[in-house]
Amino acid sequence: MGRYGVDEAVIPYNLNGESNWWHDINDSPLWQDRIFHILTALYGLVAVIALVQLVRIQLRVPEFGWTTQKVFHFLNFLVNGVRGLVFIFRRNVQDLHPEIVRHILLDMPSLVFFTTYALLVLFWAEIYYQARAESTDGLRPIFFTINVAVYSIQ
Repeated sequence: MGRYGVDEAVIPYNLNGESNWWHDINDSPLWQDRIFHILTALYGLVAVIALVQLVRIQLRVPEFGWTTQKVFHFLNFLVNGVRGLVFIFRRNVQDLHPEIVRHILLDMPSLVFFTTYALLVLFWAEIYYQARAESTDGLRPIFFTINVAVYSIQ
């Protein structure tokens, strides 16, 4: 194996506006399709894992109904499934009319993602409060208030 100097390790940045490898990839529909297909597969994988976890928990303890943990896995499935669909059908999404429908479809997964991980914080806060034998009565109203505020602002 040969040794490479610093000049060979640096990716040249062309200030003259001539094409370079990044612009070639960025402007290539084939590369964009490949990247979006990879993102779709990854989001789909996370969605399937979340769904499997949800089913496993439901089969193990069906008597508890919709617990915080089950809702977390369901929201994770929903967020990643919708994002995967948006990536696979991105050209169709870009052509949606009226424009507000497109914005809702593109922004909603981010809002649900916020809710999902705010729910995770709620879950850990409940565990912490229960471990210290303190009341958890005020945690859920705070969770809902924060979510209503974020969705309203959006």
